[in-house]
Amino acid sequence: MEDLSLHVLDIVENSIRAGAKDVEIRIDEDAEKDRLVIVIQDDGAGMDVSTMEKALDPFFTTKSVRKVGLGLSLFREAARAAGGDMVIRSEPGKGTWVKATFQHSHVDRQPLGDMAETLEILIIANPEVRFRYLHEENGKAHRLDSKRFGTESKVHPDSPETLAVPSTGRPTRRGLGYTQRAHRTRRRRLRRG
Repeated sequence: MEDLSLHVLDIVENSIRAGAKDVEIRIDEDAEKDRLVIVIQDDGAGMDVSTMEKALDPFFTTKSVRKVGLGLSLFREAARAAGGDMVIRSEPGKGTWVKATFQHSHVDRQPLGDMAETLEILIIANPEVRFRYLHEENGKAHRLDSKRFGTESKVHPDSPETLAVPSTGRPTRRGLGYTQRAHRTRRRRLRRG
């Protein structure tokens, strides 16, 4: 996988297949401490000890579509390649907790990637699931709670600390340091060559 947001997408999709209705994604980037931590927690079916140990084996899967399950094993290897590691805690009927740590400045650390797009994909494809997202970066926090969308939202659309969600219900990149105009300009530049 090219970036860490794709690992997050894969693991959260596994959570949803395991019946999760509440998924929390926390990212803590601290350049001063040279640390990046990604935590994914869900309320899905969970795993017993035996299944949890097998889940890190790339040749184990509970899916009938393909014969390999690379999500957790690739995420763990990405963390280890960047001077970190991954820990899993799970209990049947109580969900799963995954924490991956990375040395932030490590030459082999994959880029975080486009978390706004990852969240957009997850929210649009799974409107029945509550997604909570917290991204802390050197003292600044970006938050999203998919339950707060719509008319009941108390999130100010111009707040730099949240993902903005216009009336379409789709999060934009404004809260992650981008604007829609800048994004369109970037696409035009890429098309021009």
